[in-house]
Amino acid sequence: MDRLPEGEASVTLKSWCDSAENSDFPIENLPLGIFSVGERQRRAGVAIGDYVLDLTSITDLLDEEWREDLSQPVLNGWLARGHDAQAALRDRLQELLSDERYRDDVEPQLIGQTEARMHVPCLVGDYTDFYVGIHHATNVGKQFRPDNPLLPNYKYVPIGYHGRASSVRASGEPVIRPSGQRKAPDADSPEYGPSRRLDYELELGIWIGEGNELGSQIPIGEAAEHIAGYCLLNDWSARDLQAWEYQPLGPFLAKNFLTSVSPWIVSPQALAPFREAMPSRPTGDPEPLPYLSDAADRESGALGIQLQVTLTTQKMRSDGLAPHVLSHGSADAAMYWSAAQIVAHHSSNGCNLQPGDLIGTGTLSTDSAGGLGSLLEISQGGKQPVQLISGESRSFLEDGDEVTMKDWCEGDGLRIGFGECVGRVVAAG
Repeated sequence: MDRLPEGEASVTLKSWCDSAENSDFPIENLPLGIFSVGERQRRAGVAIGDYVLDLTSITDLLDEEWREDLSQPVLNGWLARGHDAQAALRDRLQELLSDERYRDDVEPQLIGQTEARMHVPCLVGDYTDFYVGIHHATNVGKQFRPDNPLLPNYKYVPIGYHGRASSVRASGEPVIRPSGQRKAPDADSPEYGPSRRLDYELELGIWIGEGNELGSQIPIGEAAEHIAGYCLLNDWSARDLQAWEYQPLGPFLAKNFLTSVSPWIVSPQALAPFREAMPSRPTGDPEPLPYLSDAADRESGALGIQLQVTLTTQKMRSDGLAPHVLSHGSADAAMYWSAAQIVAHHSSNGCNLQPGDLIGTGTLSTDSAGGLGSLLEISQGGKQPVQLISGESRSFLEDGDEVTMKDWCEGDGLRIGFGECVGRVVAAG
C-alpha cells in the first residue's frame, strides 16, 4: 500500500470502493462514527464513499489489541488509546480498502449510508463551549457596545462556559422550540412562553482523545495530541431567553435545550494537509501568555475548512425550491485562538479532560457579510430580515425551518468532508 506521511497528501492512494473517489469520504478521510441498522445494536463504523464499513465485522483483520474498544457502542474507549493508535488504525484501514487482496473479505461489510442511522459517537461526559470566533464576538458586541465590542479579557484568555452534555444529539434530531422567560425592552416584567428569536450557531466541535489526570495540565506543545478529531456543531440558541437570563452568570436555558453534532469524527491525520498558520494578531494586540504560546501551533494551528449554512422553509420544500445559502466562509481566519490553545487553557487549572469530551469553538464568522455564522448577525438582531426566494423573510427561525451545515477541506485534488449537521424546528410542546 502507498503510505502517506502525516501532513502530506498522496495522489496515488486509491480505494477499490468506486464511490470513494471525488466524494467527501475518500480513502484519505476515513472518519469514525457509531451507527445502527434497523434493530441491530449500535456499532463502530468508518465512512468510505457512499458507505459505512462495519468495523465489528472485520475485527479479525485488525490488531487484536484494538478489537474490544472497537466493538463497543460508543468510541470513548477507543479514543482513550490516543494519537498513535488512531494513526495506526487509519493506516490499516487504508490498506484494507485499497489492496484488492482484502476486497472479498471487506466489501460485503459495506453498508449504504442511506441505510444507516448515525448516533452521537461518544458518551459525552462533559461539553464546553468557547467563544473564539473573533468576528462573531465583535459583531455581537457591536449590537450592545458599539464603541467597545470586545471586553478587556477577550484577547488574553479563551472565553468559555460549561454546556449541557445530556442534550447533545446527532444530526437530524428535531429542534423542539424552547420555552422560557423573555422580557421585551419596553416591558415592565418578563413573561414565559416559546422563544421568538430562535437561532443557530455555526461551530466546529473538538473531540477529546487521551485525557489528563485531575490536578495536571496539558502543555500547549502537547495539546494537539489530545485532540481525537473534529465535527460540525450547532449550538442552537434562544436569543430572547438569553438576553434576559445571561447576566450575571452566563447562558443557561437559552442554550441547554439542544446541541447538534455531525456524526463523524474527522481525524487530525486526515486534516493534516490542510493545516495553516494562525492569523497574525493585529498590531497592538497582546501576545498569548507563555502557557498558550507555541511556535509549532502558530505555524500550523489553523485549519483551512470551508463552512456553509443553508436554510429551507416548509413552503420552500413544498414548492421544490433550492435551499437558501445563509453563509459561506473559511474557519482559518475566524478563530482568534487555536484548538490546541483551547485544550491547553481548559486544563490549565488542573481540570481533567476525558476521552469523549466535546468542546465547541463558539460561532465562526468571517470578516465579510457573506460568512456570518448566526442569524443574530445576518439580520443584525432582527433589523434586516433575510429575503428568501419563496417570498418569505426571516430574522430568526420559524417552525418548519430546516438548517443544514456542511464543511469540507479541499485542495490539490483532495476533498475531506465532515458530513452534514441538520436540524428542523418544530413547535414547542
